[in-house]
Amino acid sequence: MRKSHPVRRAVLAGAATVSGIVLLLSLKPASDPGSAQAAGGQLPPAAAGQAPQGGVNGAVTGDAAQTQYGAVQVRLTMNNGKISQAEAVQAPKGGRSDQITASSVPRLNQAVVAAQSADIDAVSGATYTSAGYKKSLQSALDKAKASAGSQQGSGGAQTLTGDVAQTQYGPVQVRVTVAGGKITKAEAVQAPKGGRSDQITSSSVPRLNQAAVAAGTADIDAVSGATYTSAGYKKSLQSALDKAPAGGGSSQAAGSGGGQAATQTLTGSVAQTQYGPVQVRVTVAGGKITKAEAVQAPKGGRSDQITSSSVPRLNQAAVAAGTAQIDAVSGATYTSAGYKQSLQSALDQAGG
Repeated sequence: MRKSHPVRRAVLAGAATVSGIVLLLSLKPASDPGSAQAAGGQLPPAAAGQAPQGGVNGAVTGDAAQTQYGAVQVRLTMNNGKISQAEAVQAPKGGRSDQITASSVPRLNQAVVAAQSADIDAVSGATYTSAGYKKSLQSALDKAKASAGSQQGSGGAQTLTGDVAQTQYGPVQVRVTVAGGKITKAEAVQAPKGGRSDQITSSSVPRLNQAAVAAGTADIDAVSGATYTSAGYKKSLQSALDKAPAGGGSSQAAGSGGGQAATQTLTGSVAQTQYGPVQVRVTVAGGKITKAEAVQAPKGGRSDQITSSSVPRLNQAAVAAGTAQIDAVSGATYTSAGYKQSLQSALDQAGG
């Protein structure tokens, strides 16, 4: 009888071992998200920044995001809680920026509609524009989410983030939680820092937070020794409260005669112009603009005269028209353009 060779036995044993390992691996259940979906398993919860699902309709404009090459601001059109259109109402311009904007913004717009969230890739060669776009986009989604929350009932909690208020010592930005028509929490997501500012911020901000909750409004006292921080805090706080939709409890509801007589005060996003920022606040009652005012406008030198002449006329035009479709004031082209842009932003918050 022929004797088996030791080397041959080793080869056969090795082959059997490899075959067994392959068989075991083929029976191992899938553990990655894609495989789980294919197998009918549940995916992880949706990531933050997803378009709100709550029947939200209308236009929502994000806050302007400042970049190294200019401001970027995104407006979304929502249809039953889904993003049906995205557009940049502000984008870097001039020189090389014109070409980059023309190439990148349409691709970013398309990506938003496809992704239904702010989780989109930056466009190659447009890093700063892409970053600003995503930041403003997230702001718009946050506003839409707040609006969706308010539509589910006045008892639901809303988180509202105010616009950044620039102070002599640094930016201040306030976020509030509103439930049942009351401020239940206030916090500063940005505050002056560095050197002496650290001590002032740590001392004053907690007191301002407590005062906001106690008062339920932005009508709070400044903290002694923190004048600039207090002023910035109150400004951003008012901006946050202005963003609460009608019926949410944090807008200034007035009125007699029920919901149609409710009054909202809405502050638009800051529009940057060649001569300075413009920001508009409107009061809306019964679906009509009853008051319009510029809380920021170009100032200094020749701008003082142009502002004092043009802004009252723009305010009157906004009330008369009831929309942002108003004529520019002759001799105040930049101020008029910024006014209309901020006005539209304010009206978008009301769903108008």
